[in-house]
Amino acid sequence: MTHEENHLTNSDFITDVVIGMSDGLTVPFALAAGVSSAVSNNDIVITAGIAEMIAGAIAMGLGGYLAGKTEVEHYHSELKREWDEVERVPEREKQEVKEIFQEYGFSEESQTMLVEELAKDKQKWVDFMMKFELGLEKPNENRASRSALTIGTSYLVGGIIPLIPYFMTDTPLEGLKISAIVTLLCLFTFGYFKSKATGQPLFMGALKVTMIGAAAASAAFMVAKLFEA
Repeated sequence: MTHEENHLTNSDFITDVVIGMSDGLTVPFALAAGVSSAVSNNDIVITAGIAEMIAGAIAMGLGGYLAGKTEVEHYHSELKREWDEVERVPEREKQEVKEIFQEYGFSEESQTMLVEELAKDKQKWVDFMMKFELGLEKPNENRASRSALTIGTSYLVGGIIPLIPYFMTDTPLEGLKISAIVTLLCLFTFGYFKSKATGQPLFMGALKVTMIGAAAASAAFMVAKLFEA
């Protein structure tokens, strides 16, 4: 009988899509809801929504880029420090390796043997310390630019959905009604597949994403109404 293991193999890409799409669906939807309660012209809602989409996509993309660059810079900084310690204080580093093996239940004799074998190859020794002492995996050098593009594009794709009904209706409130139905359905669907990809309860995950979007739009609508009053 063949045993198959299902693991998430491209978690960085999925994470970036989730970040961009969830904010892209929620923020422009909330903005459109708020503006719809205060104006009587669909063009104003569309203009405000598109302006927010572009600004949001740029801001989110830059955030993803800086996060990716910081991850790479942090890894190389720690890598340089580990190489320095392996060269300068090898006995202390060996003791740290032994403590790691000890946590996994290896005997004293096995710890010593494994440490000495590992120390014969300094590259593998440093890689071991980076992974098991510091918990750092070598990041993709192109992660920053890919993250920026994925997050920004996902934001734009998500952001256009709440605005589409305003192109097809005569008044903002009519557009808001259709936008609310379409966006909440998209949020629920997005939440469902997000939960499926991350191994979370499907219905509750989808409902949580939908409720967040609904709450944000409702708050924006009520605040605009209060200021209008």
